[in-house]
Amino acid sequence: MKTVMIVDDSRTVREAVKYTLGKENFHVIEAEDGQHGLDVLAEQQRLGKRPAMIISDINMPRMDGITFITKVKKMPGMRFVPILVLTTESQQAMKMQGKEAGAAGWLVKPFQPEQLVQVVRKFVRA
Repeated sequence: MKTVMIVDDSRTVREAVKYTLGKENFHVIEAEDGQHGLDVLAEQQRLGKRPAMIISDINMPRMDGITFITKVKKMPGMRFVPILVLTTESQQAMKMQGKEAGAAGWLVKPFQPEQLVQVVRKFVRA
């Protein structure tokens, strides 16, 4: 079972992603913001694990998604882990910032469950 990490300050969004991907046989781990996400990833690495994919919001307290993505890409063994941005942001400039930080894709909220599954399957073979 492949692990996908969701980083979002909205519990509702985390629950929706967890439910949607859980039905498709993905194990989902959660973080409430970018800083918590880094902490969870560090713990995963300590256990010799890493997610197959990360889904991150942009607008979060403590650490925004762009900063989070930039820091994840600098972590040992994380450079090639695909990161999907799931956000209400749709401006081209913000998308470019995400891409420059290392985001592999961009999905605007609210998301369609089928669309999310399709994008995740594109990056991760279950």
